[in-house]
Amino acid sequence: MRLFFDANTLFTAAHNPQGKASFVVELGARGHWVLCTSAYAVEEARRNLEAKFPGALPTLAALLGHFEIGAESRAHPCPEVLPAKDCPIYLAAHGCQATHLLTGDIKDFGPLMNQTKRTDGLVIQTVAQFLESL
Repeated sequence: MRLFFDANTLFTAAHNPQGKASFVVELGARGHWVLCTSAYAVEEARRNLEAKFPGALPTLAALLGHFEIGAESRAHPCPEVLPAKDCPIYLAAHGCQATHLLTGDIKDFGPLMNQTKRTDGLVIQTVAQFLESL
C-alpha cells in the first residue's frame, strides 16, 4: 500500500505524536506501507504548525524523513465536486501512485470518501477509517 498524507494529516501527526496519524507514520517507517505526500501539503502543514504550534515543527521535519515527496499527476482529472484548493492534493496522491489518500477534511473530501469509482481507484479515507479497514 502507498498512503498519501494531506496537509491536515501531516499537521495532526506532528502535533499529536500519540495519535492515530502518528501511529500510521510509525508503521510506515517500519515498512508496513509506503508513505507519500507533496511539497504543497508539506508547506501547508508547516505554515499551519508555525502559526498554531511552532514547537511541533521539529517533529514534522523528523516525520518527513519517512515520506516520499511526489508531484501532481496530469493524467487524472480532478473530480468536479472537489474544491479547486484541494485539487493539488488529489492530483499529487495520484502522482505518487498512492492507493489511499488520508485526510481529515471531511467537508471537502467527504463526498469522495470510499468512492473509488469516482476517484480513479484512489481510496480516500480519514486515518480512523483507514485503520478500521485493516
